[in-house]
Amino acid sequence: MTERIQKILSRAGYGSRREIERWVKAGEVMVNGVKAEVGQAISETDKVVLRGQILKLSNKLNAKPQVLLYHKKNGEISSRKDPEGRPTVFDNLPPLSSGRWIQVGRLDINTDGLLLFTTDGELANRLMHPSYEIEREYAARILGEVTDEHIDNLLKGVELEDGKGKFNTVKFAGGEGVNKWYHVTLNEGRNREVRRLWESQDLVVSRLRRIRYGNVELHRSLRPGAFEEMDVKSMRSLYETVNMELDEENFLSKSEYKSRADRNKAFKYGKSKSKKR
Repeated sequence: MTERIQKILSRAGYGSRREIERWVKAGEVMVNGVKAEVGQAISETDKVVLRGQILKLSNKLNAKPQVLLYHKKNGEISSRKDPEGRPTVFDNLPPLSSGRWIQVGRLDINTDGLLLFTTDGELANRLMHPSYEIEREYAARILGEVTDEHIDNLLKGVELEDGKGKFNTVKFAGGEGVNKWYHVTLNEGRNREVRRLWESQDLVVSRLRRIRYGNVELHRSLRPGAFEEMDVKSMRSLYETVNMELDEENFLSKSEYKSRADRNKAFKYGKSKSKKR
């Protein structure tokens, strides 16, 4: 069975479809000794080489997928590396014996809260793709008086520099004085969209936290900088939200889960004692 090269490499966990497309265009991917082309159909039995490394597609495609919940801290960058040397969300993730963690969406440096990571590139792609309309929920602390007119505008939609934006819901969540909390939901992940929507009403977001992505909620017990591996039942539900079926045949045995849990205890709140990645 063949699939487009972007899809099969993404599903194997080598990167997002967009990343893989860039690598193919740059001539960094070879298939059976020939430079790959964008959209080329390949199978797991083809010899695929990425930057000189032979990819083990069959092993990756048949491996157990994983999903992590991570509580991003303020001041962390949603990137693998930062040229300024600032901490990134990848610094605190557990190492993988093969493949790599793929980030589902981003949060800006001053936003904390829930981030999802997975080894399944196709799952990541669908969770981020606008066509699946995955709802995000944020808790926003607003500086200034929020009126009914403000809320009405934000629900109807306002013009931003990159197009119209709006919240699905806006709910008051408590607070006194000049700072009050509101929970908002939307189906997009455009850059700083939540902040920009509030700012369009001459209001300031003094604190912002993502508390839900789709049907996955940020648990109170998950401390900033910590990660938690999603269980099979929750993963099955997550896959169903994007019309995918979770292949459960290759999941770890109970003894292997215990070993993985022991390994994760080597991380203090998710941070490895070792610098190796």
